[in-house]
Amino acid sequence: MRFVADRFAGMPVSRDAWAAAGLPFRLHDIEDEHYHGINDYSVDHEKFRDALWESDNVDLVSVGIDIGSSGTQVVFSRIWLRRLSDNLSSRYVVIDREQLYQSPVSLTPYAKGLSIDAHALGHIIDDAYAEAGIDPGQVDTGAVILTGEALRRDNAHSIAHVLAHHGGEFVCTMAGHHIEAMLAAYGSGAAWASNERGQRVLNIDIGGGTTKYAVIEGGRVLETAALHIGGRLHVYDEAGRLTRLEPAGQALAADAGMDWSLGSATTEAERERLATVMAEGIIAAVLSNDPPDDVARRFLTDRLTDLSNIGGVMFSGGVSEYVYGHEERDFGDMGRRLGHRLARMAAEGRMPWPLLPAGSGIRATALGLSEYSVQLSGNTIFASDPERSLPRRNLRVVQPDIALDDTIDPAAVAAAIIGHIEKYEFNTGEPLAYALRWEGLPLYRRIRAFAEGIAMALAHAAHGTAPIYVVVDGDIGKTLGQILHSELRVSAPLVIADGVQLSAFDFIDLGKLRMPSNTVPITIKSLLFSKDPRAVKAMPQE
Repeated sequence: MRFVADRFAGMPVSRDAWAAAGLPFRLHDIEDEHYHGINDYSVDHEKFRDALWESDNVDLVSVGIDIGSSGTQVVFSRIWLRRLSDNLSSRYVVIDREQLYQSPVSLTPYAKGLSIDAHALGHIIDDAYAEAGIDPGQVDTGAVILTGEALRRDNAHSIAHVLAHHGGEFVCTMAGHHIEAMLAAYGSGAAWASNERGQRVLNIDIGGGTTKYAVIEGGRVLETAALHIGGRLHVYDEAGRLTRLEPAGQALAADAGMDWSLGSATTEAERERLATVMAEGIIAAVLSNDPPDDVARRFLTDRLTDLSNIGGVMFSGGVSEYVYGHEERDFGDMGRRLGHRLARMAAEGRMPWPLLPAGSGIRATALGLSEYSVQLSGNTIFASDPERSLPRRNLRVVQPDIALDDTIDPAAVAAAIIGHIEKYEFNTGEPLAYALRWEGLPLYRRIRAFAEGIAMALAHAAHGTAPIYVVVDGDIGKTLGQILHSELRVSAPLVIADGVQLSAFDFIDLGKLRMPSNTVPITIKSLLFSKDPRAVKAMPQE
């Protein structure tokens, strides 16, 4: 009995049915109120010491499902977080990660026309969960992403939402060229390399349908872009006859002087000529800020604006396996020829930057997804009615720019929040997470003035039934919540999470209130990786 595939077939399967199917569980027995504590692996602790230890140490199971133009893969990870002990902080940092399972890379199944074969895709995901010995109920966080030509299919978004819904309670969906480029930059190791080498690095991620670029400096992605060139826009059989031809692939063939259509017979010489056009287009797109017109029209995003001082280039994605000589099989597409041509260009000095050693290659995106950024709001969180307000998925983050002096003006705080919402035309009916920065001493008079400004800005919702979510980076959540709820009489369900750093336009998921740590896991739609240069300075010293 299958879990995902049967849902696509209209046959819902319960969690009990999954267990009845005899699938192994390698983590622990599933409970509705499950908690993955590190004490699962410890023995002979005193009850009091266990409670203290659990409040400072949390671990989560995460999944990344990458559905690309060429391949589909699933990666499971376990992430450990620890509360920073200095100054009684409530902030948690990631201290370790472990890959639990990597699925084989399967060819993304397509149906006739412009659709993904939903049932076949469901079986791929089912097999990954079964082989990993992990039930969706054990997954705390993660993401499903569709990229390249898979994203362009008619049923792409509905499939992503079904996979997210049944992949685990807090698995979310993602799509977009910029987020994929960022995923690849961090997941490949290019961001880490830029930090270690002290130079600007260009990551070029080539998948089946698109090429993604990311400029990284000091471990941070500065800008990203995407080009409509990939290794699986043309698929042919053993006789060289085209069995799949994407519109972008047909246009590329025309640029190489071939009038190809579905079913056309192709020659080896034609395919080599096409590989040359594709490889030169990928490099020409980043040789200058003003690429040739035939290349510029293939951009799916705005072009990169600053390509100065690049100290090295790293390739990732499926085609990178051929660039670095890690794969030699031909999968009936242009991937092998394109990778070989890029490798020759590097060897011939046709690229103006040195080729950096290989990173994660084809698994860069999936690895990044499975190690999704997680923060915990610590034990000073305030939740007036957690049963009504938690958990909550996919809250849009708004981050007003509020200047906090020693004396805080409530009217100025309210004006900043209201002005930000009006400027970016947020739908007032859309649930939002207000990310507010806190600076200065946590004196009562300052927190009270801050709370008054928030109450003024959210007066329309203060006495409604919809929950209000506020996230602050300082450890003032409980005090701020008590003032809003008890003194300013905000009767709407309130969640004030603190010790969490967010950015504007993020999306976040808030999990259930965890006991005894009294924490709430918050999944942020930006990423943490096995070697995350952004987190180095935040890591505790052992």
